[in-house]
Amino acid sequence: MLPENITLVVGRNERWTGSAATEPFEAGWAREAVIFIRALKEPKGEQPRAKVEISPDGMRWMPEGTEAPMPTRKDGIVTLRVKHFGNWLRISADFPPEAECIVLVTVHLKA
Repeated sequence: MLPENITLVVGRNERWTGSAATEPFEAGWAREAVIFIRALKEPKGEQPRAKVEISPDGMRWMPEGTEAPMPTRKDGIVTLRVKHFGNWLRISADFPPEAECIVLVTVHLKA
């Protein structure tokens, strides 16, 4: 039997500044998640770390612990890999003033 897989685009051509986050997504059926963040344009300013966040209800969020630096150049890609995350996931980043990144964020889930 082949494993079930799905790819979600949770942020496309979005301008991330300040406190930014993807829309929450339900992934309780999945065994693992691989998240890709790609900079679609040259990022501006100092780039923060992207964080995986988990939630019991899709409304209240806490850090899962997995982090990676945001891309620092156009077409740069970072990867976050997680297991044991419950049902709700999202990706967030807190940008300093004047910093921004135009992102494409995809989540790849496998049962």
